[in-house]
Amino acid sequence: MAGLTRTLSVARQRARSAGGDPAWARPALLVLLAGTAVLYMWGLGASEWANSFYSAAVQAGASSWKAFFFGSSDAAGAITVDKTPAALWPMAISARLFGVNSWSILLPQAVMGVATVATVYAAVRRALADTVPARVEAGAGLLAGAVLALTPVATLMFRFNNPDALLVLMLTVAAYALVRAQAEASTRWLVVCGACVGAGFLAKMMQAFLVLPAFGLVYLLAAPTPLRRRIWQLALAAAAMVAAAGWWVAIVALVPADARPYIGGSQGNSVLELALGYNGLGRLNGDEVGGLGNTSDDAGWGRMFGYANGGQISWLLPAALVLLVIGSWMLRSAPSTDRARASLGLWGGWVLVTGAMFSLMQGIFHQYYTVALAPAVAALVGLGTGLLWPRRRTVAGAATLAAVVAITAAWSYALLQRTPDWHPWLGPVVVVGGLVTAGVLLGAAYLPGRVVAAAAAAAVLVSLAGPAAYAQDTVASPRSGVIVTAGPSVASGVGLMRTGPGRGKQQGGTARHGQSQQPAGGGREGVPQGRRVVLMHSSPPPSAELVALLNSNAGSYRWPAATLTSLNAAVYQLATRTPVMAMGGFNGTDPAPTLEQFQQYVAQKQIHYFVDGGGMGFAGHDRPHGGSDAAQRIAEWVKTNFTARTVGTAKLYDLTTPT
Repeated sequence: MAGLTRTLSVARQRARSAGGDPAWARPALLVLLAGTAVLYMWGLGASEWANSFYSAAVQAGASSWKAFFFGSSDAAGAITVDKTPAALWPMAISARLFGVNSWSILLPQAVMGVATVATVYAAVRRALADTVPARVEAGAGLLAGAVLALTPVATLMFRFNNPDALLVLMLTVAAYALVRAQAEASTRWLVVCGACVGAGFLAKMMQAFLVLPAFGLVYLLAAPTPLRRRIWQLALAAAAMVAAAGWWVAIVALVPADARPYIGGSQGNSVLELALGYNGLGRLNGDEVGGLGNTSDDAGWGRMFGYANGGQISWLLPAALVLLVIGSWMLRSAPSTDRARASLGLWGGWVLVTGAMFSLMQGIFHQYYTVALAPAVAALVGLGTGLLWPRRRTVAGAATLAAVVAITAAWSYALLQRTPDWHPWLGPVVVVGGLVTAGVLLGAAYLPGRVVAAAAAAAVLVSLAGPAAYAQDTVASPRSGVIVTAGPSVASGVGLMRTGPGRGKQQGGTARHGQSQQPAGGGREGVPQGRRVVLMHSSPPPSAELVALLNSNAGSYRWPAATLTSLNAAVYQLATRTPVMAMGGFNGTDPAPTLEQFQQYVAQKQIHYFVDGGGMGFAGHDRPHGGSDAAQRIAEWVKTNFTARTVGTAKLYDLTTPT
């Protein structure tokens, strides 16, 4: 490694004297962003409502500004979704502009994906600006952008309407701002960083704060300014973060409870309880009142590489970790203020802290959460490769590049073998191609430059072939449902089941990890509860007769219908385009409304129908971990005091005509 360090010093001197961008850099960036846009926007409208839980809230926000602000599940304002609402706002604005449909809802998500790729490119280039020649800097940025664009879980979530797209964009912009702040000791950029993390909180609450240890330490240790100034700059950034995260929370806390929707996911109608409990510490220890309890079957240090998550995020994760270690060693003699060194700490800390939390958390964890790792993995691959490429003529540099390619090819082969009947030729091509190109790179010191460059290009193609194939499968098969995954179904043995047409059925002790492709209704999603499976499911799509009945005289009622759980309510609301009360919220365990409140609504003729569509939210479990049984009490009261009428597969109770 001493030879690499000496070569680094020479490369740094050359980099400082190098001219501007190579002529191909900007066109290549435009091609990358255009390709990403095509990948993320192709066939968006084919995903029927994606996650209907959030689509119903978008529909509500598109018709009511009050519902828009609070993130209400329905336009009449019964209850909010179980997240802060910032992620809903771009989708609701798009729906106002282009109408409420799958395409308009998902378009902002795809745009955020393109913006995230561009931001990673810019951050990697800026980090390497003082270290490598401009052509290498540009190539490293392009590589990082391509890795992010083709990460399967990124392709999935930037085509889906969960809050993760806005969260990832905000954190990536925050990381870029920190790169700027660290290099220039800039208070302005550091405040921007803090504000973006705060905005991430408004997308997905406490998960946004997982990057803070890395961000804070990098600036504290690496900013080129006196310690006292670094401390007060960080204090200003923290204030900006609190302001950006807290303004909405403060307004909700000040608005009287009877003047706003109930805060879904909480037991006490409190945003702070939601943030710190159900969406906070409860996710870590599994002690979530109203949640699913302990769901830690696959928790452990290997979780990101396991059957459930490996194909989502881990294709380049081994390479990123190796390059983090090698890059940090190469820059060990560089000043603490060195941009590249600081950036390795920034992105490496992001991966290590977030990855550790995801691996060990005992509460609810879904595969698509891993999209939060994608920008950091991509940046580390770009940074590490950019640092190594100028040293390819040294024995150590060539050996390291070759090892990274070989490791990536071998791991890609292992992941592809988890789907042996899906493109069975791809695994052998990847591993053979990877080993051949690694062999060529190993001899880089003795081969013509064109041969080495061609081998490097082939290595990139081989390394990205597996994730690209998963990404293509994700685009070709539209995803819908509450729990979705990228790529083909993967056989495993943890007892977790995903269902969808032709995918994922349980066979003995083997379950299938795949994507739910059910339409907005009738979908069943498997969540492990201890060693059993809790099936979250919604009512089947309503018949035309039921839709007509629910729409009849709908304008005379605040809620033309009410039903148990948000999943069921979303089915009827999206079909009728009228407000449907989601009793009990997402899990059916929120005490909203109480039986007394519901009886008052009925007496005031604010609700027309109660719909029992057969989807009770959960099966195989009395009810989730703790929480209120208010919704069940209401359902029992309705069935005792009103007469059911069967319409299609649903039972309809007219609440204006008691028995």
